[in-house]
Amino acid sequence: MSTSKLGVRPRISPLRYPGGKSALYIRLRDVVRTNKLAGCTYVEPYAGGAGAGLGLLVTGQVSRVIINDLDRAIYAFWKLLLTNPDYLRREIRNARLDTREWAKQREIYVASAESGIDELGYATFYLNRTNRSGVLNAGPIGGHDQSGPYKIDARFNRETLLERIRIISLYSSQIDVSCRDGKDVIAHQIDRANTLIYADPPYFEKAHGLYLNAFTYADHAALENLLNSRSQCSWILTYDNVPTVEELYPDRRRHEFELYYSAHRARRAKEIVVLSDSLMDVGEGWTAAGQGRLL
Repeated sequence: MSTSKLGVRPRISPLRYPGGKSALYIRLRDVVRTNKLAGCTYVEPYAGGAGAGLGLLVTGQVSRVIINDLDRAIYAFWKLLLTNPDYLRREIRNARLDTREWAKQREIYVASAESGIDELGYATFYLNRTNRSGVLNAGPIGGHDQSGPYKIDARFNRETLLERIRIISLYSSQIDVSCRDGKDVIAHQIDRANTLIYADPPYFEKAHGLYLNAFTYADHAALENLLNSRSQCSWILTYDNVPTVEELYPDRRRHEFELYYSAHRARRAKEIVVLSDSLMDVGEGWTAAGQGRLL
């Protein structure tokens, strides 16, 4: 099966996110269709860039998206986009793309607990678009002396970003955002009818370098207990390809698939998707080339 036959995924999210799953749009779309979940509420308890969910919303696959992230900075960005998009658009149009402005926005981000939501939301966005690989605690593209081959403005395409924000704003009444523990969001939503949970928690390996709220083993185990106790509900879980996933979910269907990442360095990574018992499987659809395998 060629990639062209699978269709084209919409690029909607304004955020560059390490480990982002917008590339799973086509697989998730097929899950929605195969399981007759069209028009459902789609929940991302560890949303980050929320690329897949927004793609499902704007293409009419789902009717509502719940975006949750425990990181206050990420939450602030989504809250800003949905409640004060004019402020965000104005800041993007007038943005100074240099290391002096970067340092100013970095200060706002570092003081996130004291920063206002709008200021913090924009600072988060600014750093995401001007930092290496979109990692918020990384340095600016091109370095502080701007001697690198790419400069700080390399990923700050104003017109493209403004258009993505305009499109998302059209759907603001169908998007809810929150800043809660992801497990609490799952527990609140998972038993609801016509709801699909897509859980993409911090991974086991290298998570501390990418996420502010990295998981401990106890966090992974608590999530496992919650999801396995609701195996007849509609949920999907993705993880890095490590033996611990099999240990935690031995009775659930698991597929190995590949994704392309650009964080730190371009690479392809093998990952694992775990499916609840209630979902009909899309089988080979978990890889663009149809070479996924059931584990």
